[in-house]
Amino acid sequence: MITKDEVLKIGKLQKPYGIKGEISLVFDKPAYTGIDAEFYFLDIDRIFVPFLIEEITFITDTGARVKFEDVNDETGAARFANLHVFLLRKQVPENLDEENPEWDFFIGYRVIDQHNRDLGTIEGVYAATLNVLFIVKQANEEYLIPATDDFITRVNDEQKIICMNLPEGLIDTGSNL
Repeated sequence: MITKDEVLKIGKLQKPYGIKGEISLVFDKPAYTGIDAEFYFLDIDRIFVPFLIEEITFITDTGARVKFEDVNDETGAARFANLHVFLLRKQVPENLDEENPEWDFFIGYRVIDQHNRDLGTIEGVYAATLNVLFIVKQANEEYLIPATDDFITRVNDEQKIICMNLPEGLIDTGSNL
């Protein structure tokens, strides 16, 4: 069974399109449209279920119509409206967009600082500000840590660890929520 740590959210299904089982898909980023995949995973009751892509038609830089195998009418497609769409992390190139690294890739990684303190696990990415932030949680603590190459000293994909050299006081003096 596929776990949440093994997948990356790439978009969301919208409403059925037409009567032949197609459904609208909005990708989170234009770069995701360029990933060649045979199937997408849909989150159905917290189980990641693979759906074979029979046909996909790109409409905009972030929009497409997708037809899954064995979904042959509007009613069948409507069952999947508003579900999130995922790919296996290993299918998504790590540096998909060199100018804006895909920080979501690191969700599930543990953050270790320069003092060898385990600060917690990256549970989300906050990108609504100019500086993208990792949302790092451990026990009752939550930290917002800038997601920048300037602070990252090492990444171990096998153990899912990011080592960071953080400015003094970033963690100790009020960046936690």
